[in-house]
Amino acid sequence: MLFSSLRTAAFRNLADTETFTGAKDVFLIGENGQGKTNFLEALYFCAYASSFRTVRDSELARNGEKDFSAEVKIAQSANDEILVKFEKGKKSVFINGKRAEDRKDLLSIAPTIVFCHEDMEFVSGSPERRRWFFDQTLSLYDPVYLEDLRRFRRVLKTRNTLLRDFAQRKLDGSPEPVLDALDPQFAMYGQKLMEKRETAAAQFSGVFGLLYEEVSGIAGINVQYIQSWKGEDDALTQLREKRAADMAAGLSLCGPHRDRYVFAHNGMEFAGKASTGQRRLLALLLRAAQAKRFSQMTGLNPVLLLDDVLLEMDGEKRRRFLSVMPGYDQAFYTFLPEEPYKRYSKEDTLIYNVNAGRLTPELKTVV
Repeated sequence: MLFSSLRTAAFRNLADTETFTGAKDVFLIGENGQGKTNFLEALYFCAYASSFRTVRDSELARNGEKDFSAEVKIAQSANDEILVKFEKGKKSVFINGKRAEDRKDLLSIAPTIVFCHEDMEFVSGSPERRRWFFDQTLSLYDPVYLEDLRRFRRVLKTRNTLLRDFAQRKLDGSPEPVLDALDPQFAMYGQKLMEKRETAAAQFSGVFGLLYEEVSGIAGINVQYIQSWKGEDDALTQLREKRAADMAAGLSLCGPHRDRYVFAHNGMEFAGKASTGQRRLLALLLRAAQAKRFSQMTGLNPVLLLDDVLLEMDGEKRRRFLSVMPGYDQAFYTFLPEEPYKRYSKEDTLIYNVNAGRLTPELKTVV
């Protein structure tokens, strides 16, 4: 599967035009602020109907505009067109001209993995960001996990609303009878998530640790999953024991929404003590491992979006990373003009110069 073209309208600073992208490797060359990342973001927006840079869709509109759209055509796929529109504050997704009822329908059409600066949050950010990454990794190849995650989040939202209303004295009487009925569902869906997370984390860690060793030379790096409960019985026991604290706080204090993932080296926490360069490499290889796991589980290759990921690596690490690149059907890279991007190009690489949101084909694409 590859994106054969992208058309945008009022998307960030990109020109309102269609751009041909039908090559296995596509290079975007330009100074910062010219639209390279915006182009990758538009592709990602078509793949998932969301951005990898913001949770507010309205921020994707060009300055002075309220509505925008992005549309991709896809080669080697029965679903050969995806259009995502944002109009009058609402988002709509169309697959081959038909409105999609659920965004999860996109997951099997254009699996896309982005490597970007924001990925540092998975290493140095909050536990919530690491949970988000591993939930995304599982959801890419396990639609049942995604459904269980949605069900859990619905129960969690109901439970937290009940607890918050009680804590704020908006609720007459005690919420305990409702919690007695709700908590078995909370425990059941939560335990399903934890079981899959535990297995997936161990499998992911095996792939990730080998990648980190090959690129950095440091062995013994792994991912540890620290879960809140040890089975449904333990979940129900903890929920009963912590109910008073939950009611006082106005939210659920234990469960898979509080689980943690830790990067460890020979049994000791690693990310907090790692150098900036090591943390950047952790983030980069998290995405590489995510792509490899997707291919292992589905037999398919994703599209890769690599936003300046080679810029901050020295020559040797850059060479090693390229040698362990995950399999892909198509890859988009962004480079600054002074980078030696032609060194990495191939005979059929498509190279665009990006300036003020416009992409111009480089005259000489063969090195």
